Amino acid sequence: QVQLVESGGDLVQAGGNLRLSCAASGRISSIDDMAWYRQAPGKQRELVATITNTAITNYADSVKGRFTISRDNAKNTIYLQMNSLQPEDTAVYSCYAEVRHSRWSPTKYIYWGQGTQVTVSA
Repeated sequence: QVQLVESGGDLVQAGGNLRLSCAASGRISSIDDMAWYRQAPGKQRELVATITNTAITNYADSVKGRFTISRDNAKNTIYLQMNSLQPEDTAVYSCYAEVRHSRWSPTKYIYWGQGTQVTVSA
């Protein structure tokens, strides 16, 4: 199995910056696409940013220009640099990964982290 552990969530003031990390561990041959999602209390989960195995990125319109997703394949880790945070960014941020357990199998398995809380005060 694979575990995804997020870290870096905190309480910050509007306009502040924060960097989230998601470290994957376990039986990993390779990790393909990864992403960050977020969900505010009582609201639907939304996709924040994605990054492919070739480091191609995409962002939700609400965060584009403020957030940057990156990955370190040697560490099986992705990051989310969040700048100019606003109260509407308050949510639990969760990591998503598509993992291959074997070099010889194309099967991808989906894993989710437990989430890390980001709270932005006005």
